[in-house]
Amino acid sequence: MKNFSPGLLPTLITIPCVLILLALTVWQINRYSWKVDLLDTIETQLSAAPEALPSGDIDPELWHYRRVSLTGEFDHSHEIHLFAHAEAGRAGFHIITPFKRSAEGDIILVNRGWVPESKKAPETRAEGLIEGETTVTGVARKPWGKSWSFLPKSNAEDNVWLYGELTAMADHLGIETAPVFVELDVNDIPGGLPIGGQTRISLPNNHIQYAFTWLGLAAAMIVIYVVYGLKRGKATQNPDV
Repeated sequence: MKNFSPGLLPTLITIPCVLILLALTVWQINRYSWKVDLLDTIETQLSAAPEALPSGDIDPELWHYRRVSLTGEFDHSHEIHLFAHAEAGRAGFHIITPFKRSAEGDIILVNRGWVPESKKAPETRAEGLIEGETTVTGVARKPWGKSWSFLPKSNAEDNVWLYGELTAMADHLGIETAPVFVELDVNDIPGGLPIGGQTRISLPNNHIQYAFTWLGLAAAMIVIYVVYGLKRGKATQNPDV
């Protein structure tokens, strides 16, 4: 272009920036495809029939969001209270209870469901403390911790936990457990508490929006670069204008 003269510095800045923005666009598109496949896999797993959870050193990633069944007994004397909000923002706790399997002999931390703050103490919902051997079904979940270091810590001394810190919970109880939680399905519990079925899939798929953002920024930089180059080229050829 005869009148196009953007200069060296704007060119050295614009070209790398545009290439980076285009690379980010492609990356977000790839992330979108990966997230769609992941959500499809989770949906398939959640709709499948429950299967027996293997004992031993299983891979939490492979069992994350898979439906499982367990047979054994709850140890209600060692409940863990995980702070959680339910519908309409009501504060309460997920009741996580050690579950010793009858055949395997191992212990699994089972999330029985949600209770309001007023029902945190087990004696306030004694009718829901199931005794004896029972078979339960639910969803296996891998542990999780703080996402940012500045977030508050769990208070193990008061048995109030903020994150799914499975290893720390097991150490607090002085037991060895399987490396996954099991979140129980909705069940008919005497007294109605805890309320099962608390599994939530929190995997937003906004990657296409992000891709358009990066692509839009790349396009804007190209337009600005071209307009600037044309104006500068015209001014260079017609210095008196």
